[in-house]
Amino acid sequence: MSFETLIHIILEQQVSLASARAAMDRLKDRLRNKITPDRLLTLTDTELKSCYFSRQKTAYARNLATAVLDKTVQLKKYPEMSNETIRGELTAVKGIGNWTVDIFLMMALHRTDLFPLGDIALLNSVRHLRALPANSPKETIAMIAEEWKPLRTIAAYYCWHAYICRKGLRF
Repeated sequence: MSFETLIHIILEQQVSLASARAAMDRLKDRLRNKITPDRLLTLTDTELKSCYFSRQKTAYARNLATAVLDKTVQLKKYPEMSNETIRGELTAVKGIGNWTVDIFLMMALHRTDLFPLGDIALLNSVRHLRALPANSPKETIAMIAEEWKPLRTIAAYYCWHAYICRKGLRF
């Protein structure tokens, strides 16, 4: 439920996991492994750029840091909050959308019934596993994922694993 986790997920938006990991490692080095909202806000745009942050991700990270500091986002309360309450709070921060919230809920809070339809690798994996056409709409995949309730998160992990194995990816 940490700020650091959300920053990492923001870095994973629309890039490879390896690219996000490189940016996160650079940020950790820059901040001496103490990634907190106040410490992040001390970095200049140039310093964040040297950590592989794009202009947009710099803004998103700053927005999140500010929201945590002004208590608009209260990460410590998340374990007791519903998914939808957390989603509402986080998506109010510019730069955090449903995919980011889904990944956070799955990875940080270990919520078991999410299926992030904004994840291209996940969608492609389901298409492949179910032998669907490459242009099958998200709605079709959402209907398939309904079969996996209340453990859609577990199904998503299996689908990601299948995708990683099929692509021969290494981390």
